[in-house]
Parts: sequence; structure tokens; C-alpha cells
Amino acid sequence: MTDTDRPGPPRRRTASAVLWPMLGLSVTIGAWWTATTVFAVNTVVLPSPPDVLDGFQRYRGLLVAETWHTTVAAALGFALSAIAGVLIGTAIAAWRPFERMFSPLLVAFNAVPKVALAPLMLIWFGYGRTPVLAMAFMVCFFPIVLSTAVGLTTTPADLAELARSVNATRWQTFRWVRLPAALPQMFVGLRVAMPLAVIGVVVGEMQYGETGLGMIIVQTSGQGDTATAFTAITLLAVVSIVLYYLLLMVERLALPWVRATTSAR
Repeated sequence: MTDTDRPGPPRRRTASAVLWPMLGLSVTIGAWWTATTVFAVNTVVLPSPPDVLDGFQRYRGLLVAETWHTTVAAALGFALSAIAGVLIGTAIAAWRPFERMFSPLLVAFNAVPKVALAPLMLIWFGYGRTPVLAMAFMVCFFPIVLSTAVGLTTTPADLAELARSVNATRWQTFRWVRLPAALPQMFVGLRVAMPLAVIGVVVGEMQYGETGLGMIIVQTSGQGDTATAFTAITLLAVVSIVLYYLLLMVERLALPWVRATTSAR
């Protein structure tokens, strides 16, 4: 291995992981600010970054509280979908008749626009947190099921043969071979589902929520307060980023061997 192939020091990699996103954020904000200034865009159409910051300062307490409501709902909806998705994905991988019975139904359910179910969910659950959680669950459920089923059915042949050579039981093979081999693929589905959970929560809050940033967006945009609506949208982006990187942290702690056994980019 040459010096150019060696990974950099941990401190340098950490600094790079922070500095590059900050640079990208700075360029985006600079381009946004320049466009609103040069083209004299009306604040109602597209507020500038200072207008968004002013909107946050005016409603700081309310926005922080509603951001917390949205974050909790997204995390809870994601957790529920992760539990159900892993269980159903495991059943699909373990029992072929189950896969043949329910896989077409899962595909059909995923193809249905979730917004089309909004009136029915209002009848079923009424207003409040329950339909919001249900919307988040439905939006991020399918990627978890799919990644779990694919991961558990694509165990490397040499590992499966090793389990058979030592006469491992079906449970032992699952516990010590198939599940560890499937975890990287399962986390891919979880990473796809995490931002979708935030989207599902916001859609639910905009339709029938009583709290949350989605409700703030509906109320402020209806009043022509675009700056505050953009502030809520910005906070949604922050929530998505925080939850996503928390999941990445969990993945690195749960799968320490993945980075050691795969090549660095």
C-alpha cells in the first residue's frame, strides 16, 4: 500500500467531514441570497436568508416547540415502521408461501399515493397524532421490508456452506450467519426510510395535524407569511439531517466490521 492509498488521520477525516458540508451550505445560502438581491424577488415569492432568520427570531419559542413535536413524531413513526418492516421482511425471507401471498399486496400498497388515503385516515383516526404516525409509517415501511428480505435471501454462498458444514440448526444459521450478513443491506433500507419518515409526518401534519412544522407551514403560507413558512421548511431540513446522521452513527456502532472489510472510496 502506498502513502497515497493510506486513509488520512482520524482528525483530518473528521475535519473534512465537517468542512465540506459547511462549504456546500455556505455556497447554497450565498447563491440564494444573491438571487433574491440581484433579481429583487418579492419576499412573498421567495424570502431572502435574512428574512428567514427574522421569521425564526419572531416565532422562536413556537418554532422550537413545533420542531420537537415533528422530530418525536418522525422518530416514533420510523421506529414503528422499522419494527414491522424487519419482522415482515424476515417472514418473507424465511417462508416462501408467505412471500408469494403477500409480496404482490405490498407492492400494490406501496404504489398507492399516500395522500389519496388522507380522507380515509381522517375518518379512521380523526385529528391528532395517530393519523400523522400512520402516514409516516406507510411512507417508510416498504423500503425496510424490501431491504430486509433482500439482505436475508442473499447470504454469501461460502458463509451458508460453512453453516451447513458444521451442522448448524436453522436458528443458529439465521442468528450467526444470515442476520449479520444482512445487516448492511437492512441499514440501506433504514437510511432510505429515515427522510421519508419526516416527509410522511409533515404530510400528515399538513392534512390533519394539530401540532408540528407541517401545521406551521399551512398556517403561515395561508397568511402570506412566506418567510416563516421557509423557516419551518429549513427546520424540517435540519431535523432530517440530524436524524439521518444519528442513524449513521448507530450503523457504525452496530456494524464496526463493515468499514474494516470494505474498501474506502
